[in-house]
Amino acid sequence: MTLVTDANLDKSPPSGPPPDPQPGDLARRRKPPNRSAILVTAIMFVVSIYFLLPAYWLVVSSTKGPTSLYSSEGLWFSHFDLWKNLSGVFSYSGGIFVRWILNTVIYAGVGSFLATLLSALAGYALAKYRFKGRELVFGIILGGVLVPGTALALPLYLMMSKVHLTNSYWSVLLPSIVSPFGVYLARVYATSAVPDELLEAARVDGSGEGRTFLKISMRLMSPALVTIFLFQFVAIWNNFFLPLVMLSNEKLYPVTLGLYTWNNEYGQAPQLVSYVIIGAAISVIPLIIAFLSLQRFWRSGLAAGSLTF
Repeated sequence: MTLVTDANLDKSPPSGPPPDPQPGDLARRRKPPNRSAILVTAIMFVVSIYFLLPAYWLVVSSTKGPTSLYSSEGLWFSHFDLWKNLSGVFSYSGGIFVRWILNTVIYAGVGSFLATLLSALAGYALAKYRFKGRELVFGIILGGVLVPGTALALPLYLMMSKVHLTNSYWSVLLPSIVSPFGVYLARVYATSAVPDELLEAARVDGSGEGRTFLKISMRLMSPALVTIFLFQFVAIWNNFFLPLVMLSNEKLYPVTLGLYTWNNEYGQAPQLVSYVIIGAAISVIPLIIAFLSLQRFWRSGLAAGSLTF
């Protein structure tokens, strides 16, 4: 028989709901703020403002006329002339701005597509095939990454003049389809993302090398290919020095070179100041569309379904 004593009664669990926590208990349980996270957030906020402020100024200035551009507050709206500026930029000089935009779309779209395809082929070959001199070729390609594009503009002009391709679409398009950085990125990604066992299984099933590359490898490499495409698209879209050297016909200009010529002529036509600003704002829109439409490829697992030939 167990004796019930006062000590046993004191050890029994209390009945009823637990008491409400006191304010002092909540204060002791509350963790101190993470100062490093607050500091990083503050730094990122300042950096975001630093990068977004020019874009904000561009939008605000696009709504102003040539007279109010300098007489009003630079970072706030006044004298809303957006529609007048849009009408002027698309109608000035026979609508040459539309021609510049189309030229830039051709240069950037076709050039980045071909550059991505060539980078994928070269990077995949360097990653998955063993041949003599492979590392030497890759080292030369890495050396090409270190050479700035402006240093190659004059040699390219001399080469194009020898084959009579200067002042043509080809003089800007052909140099744009070569991307040493794209080859480097494609090789690095193909080495890690395309398993050798998967390629061997495809060969055993009777798939040729070309079909294996198109049906399997390119699907697995698609995040890297989208990255290469966007890098090259932005680089060609913003290219200025190469068209400046190669082109003399105004109808072949990209939008960067065209706006530069307008900026040099604003003394003869004061409205060109507003046209240059709103033209620069319009030229950013295709880049934003490209990023927003292609970013989904970076977040998906693209290995699923790549085994179907």
